[in-house]
Amino acid sequence: MGSYVLDFQEIDQTRAAVVGGKGAHLGELARVEGVHVPAGFCVTTDAFQRVMADARSIDDRLDRLSRLRLDDREEIRTLSAEIRRTVDGVAVPCDVVTAVTRAVAGLGDGTACAVRSSSTAEDLPGASFAGQQDTYLNVVGPEAILRHVSLCWASLFTERAVTYRLRNGFDHRKVHMAVVVQLMVFPHASGVLFTADPVTSNRKVASVEAVFGLGEALVSGLVNADAYTVRDDEVVAKAIATKELAVHAAQGGGTREQVIEPTRQEEPALTDAQVVRLVRLGRRIEAHFGHPQDIEWCLVDDGFQVVQSRPITTLFPIPATGDRENHVYVSVGHQQMMTDAMKPLGLSVWQLTTPRPPMAEAGGRLFADVTGMLASPESRAGFLDVVGKSDPLIGDALRTILEREGFIAPSQDDGPGVPIPGVAPATIETDPDVVTELIGHSEASVAVLKRDIRTKSGSELLDFILADIKELKRILFDPRSYEVIIAAMQTTWWLNERLHEWLGEKNAADTLSQSVPHNVTSEMGLALLDVADVIRWHPEVVAFLREVEDEGFLDRMDGLAGGQEVRDTIVAYLDKYGMRCVGEIDITRPRWSERPTALLPMLLSNIRNFEPGAGERRFEQGRQEASEKERDLLERLRALPEGERKADETKRMIERVRTFTGYREYPKYGMVSRYFVYKQALLEEAERLVRADVLREKEDIYFLRFQELQEVVRANQVDDELIRRRKEAFRSYEALTPPRVLTSDGEAVVGTYRRDDLPNGALVGLPVSAGTVEGRARVILDVAEADLEPGDILVTAHTDPSWSPLFVAIAGLVTEVGGLMTHGAVIAREYGLPAVVGVERATHSIEDGQRIRVNGTDGYVDILPATT
Repeated sequence: MGSYVLDFQEIDQTRAAVVGGKGAHLGELARVEGVHVPAGFCVTTDAFQRVMADARSIDDRLDRLSRLRLDDREEIRTLSAEIRRTVDGVAVPCDVVTAVTRAVAGLGDGTACAVRSSSTAEDLPGASFAGQQDTYLNVVGPEAILRHVSLCWASLFTERAVTYRLRNGFDHRKVHMAVVVQLMVFPHASGVLFTADPVTSNRKVASVEAVFGLGEALVSGLVNADAYTVRDDEVVAKAIATKELAVHAAQGGGTREQVIEPTRQEEPALTDAQVVRLVRLGRRIEAHFGHPQDIEWCLVDDGFQVVQSRPITTLFPIPATGDRENHVYVSVGHQQMMTDAMKPLGLSVWQLTTPRPPMAEAGGRLFADVTGMLASPESRAGFLDVVGKSDPLIGDALRTILEREGFIAPSQDDGPGVPIPGVAPATIETDPDVVTELIGHSEASVAVLKRDIRTKSGSELLDFILADIKELKRILFDPRSYEVIIAAMQTTWWLNERLHEWLGEKNAADTLSQSVPHNVTSEMGLALLDVADVIRWHPEVVAFLREVEDEGFLDRMDGLAGGQEVRDTIVAYLDKYGMRCVGEIDITRPRWSERPTALLPMLLSNIRNFEPGAGERRFEQGRQEASEKERDLLERLRALPEGERKADETKRMIERVRTFTGYREYPKYGMVSRYFVYKQALLEEAERLVRADVLREKEDIYFLRFQELQEVVRANQVDDELIRRRKEAFRSYEALTPPRVLTSDGEAVVGTYRRDDLPNGALVGLPVSAGTVEGRARVILDVAEADLEPGDILVTAHTDPSWSPLFVAIAGLVTEVGGLMTHGAVIAREYGLPAVVGVERATHSIEDGQRIRVNGTDGYVDILPATT
């Protein structure tokens, strides 16, 4: 048939570049034993490229389209329509007409066909492009089929397809269009089958939707579908819809809507036996492709025909275990305020750092396998108590799993033998010298690392870093350091519980924890106010900084009035805090010292919004509020029965919490300080590998695990294909949202707060910093885009220490992810900001600019009516 047409029998999934994703999957499906695919062929991308060569007038418009942003909607609409009209207007080349006409004749004279778009960026593991291009049903005759092939080519440039490519980073010029021409089937019923539950992601649960007639009624939303849930070859749930309409083939071509007789409207489109048989067929297809599938099917004469199968791209991967046991995983990222995907080098360095057994990896994220702790009666209660206090949604999800009989086999041992933080009472004495000694020891060790690493290169460097990670772990998990952190946590719980019991005071420890010493993260935010105080007196520098767009700006400041002083001040700040960044537990993420422009929005905001000396005043205000709160509480306690005892005990606990709470932020600071030293040395080594033509670019080391990088340095050669696959996988992982709790069935188990004491319409979360505040919500997903004014309430997905400098400018905090002792909660208490964390979908439920009320004492957010 020539290079312009390929029969399904000539196609497998390796031919996607020629026949597009849909065509490749159909050709592969046709090879699966027991799977019936209507006969057909593909008009290849070679034909499309012939047409595009004749449409060169669109080149300029394609260039303009590639430069647009997603919010340029009107221009996207206009340009895509112009390109579409041009492509549709190109005459189909004669040899393409001949090839298609011959292929149509091979299907039978007068045969009705479905003509369906199949782009090369369609049905990929990381992006389905489902519904982005066009499909035409019941097309009869060669002329009509050729006309609809042209329409399919043009549909590569529908507004929705162009927008999808822009959103997912696909180059318009590198995506080509093939067209599937397939025998039309006239089914009794049709629909979709998901071989994994699309809501919970459970791989052992299949979901079927079915309607009478063609599936177009379901796709277009004309009718509600019957819905079936199947597990272990049994229909475990079903809902039969009232189906008033069906879509059928129209005489002469196209489709028509037909009213279903009232007596049949509530009949099931499939019997339970047919549903089970369909799911078994789906499992066969899933096994062939090795991935859960979204399958379009038709029922014809009691036989199922498959007209499409694509990977389900929204499922979060399951950690590989190598056994058949049930496992329960808890997200590490939700504890570390870093739910983004990590690159392989970042994952492996973190794995080398953790004291636990190797964490499970999935979707570029880390998960702790907590199955052992849940199975053991000795550890379960304590673990659930600690987790529930830190993150109630995780705690509730774990309890939900435990309620399922038989999922976790009971064990008589004490789990994996790992201590559960916060269960055993901390016995360390309240001694400020312990904190200063721990900090001094860490700083001295980092200084030695910086000195000694300078002389290392090649394999010696990698071995040196590996050895130093042992020193990092020794400092990071020093028993005294652990005791200090646990003492702060337990004392916070004690104060909140006792003072609520004795005085009815909620979350008293929040105010008592303001402006404590040695909190390196809160000090970082106040220090940036001091940097702003140096800059504000030099208008020429301020004007220069407002226009900065590149990272070399510090070297261009010497010629400005005050430029040298400002440069030295910023450099000094970076010397102390420049190892920090968003997602800092991933060693591959760019640090402030590498991208100092990240600080400029915060610095300029501080100059605009604060008077000189704000940093010192802010700290002193917090210290006074804590002191006044302490006096008030002790005075009220002494008036109670046994008041002196209660007051004395509370005073000791206040002293303890103020001595130890600030240190909570230091171990991570020490860790990322070391990470940055490692990173700088590794990038120098990567540059050597680039010069030696081993690596194409130095950042390629980010896609190697540490042990793999050791081998590359030793052998002076690298697997370029491995790096390419890792980059592709990482791009797909970036689009995924990790669950808090995941099972080995792939189910993302969602916890709830189980509260009924909330105002109507309130968004529930975890109260982590007491107080109530009203203000303008600023929904910010990228710290670099922050434009805050005093009184604003920050609403975001999660915050790590790199967000802390913003906290000086806000009046309250709402996050989707967080716990009682995570960084955002600690700094909110330090600054006295009402805060509620763990508010599911807060960045979707709250609109930027809305007025909201944050109740950080009781843990909810009210969206207030707009004022006129």
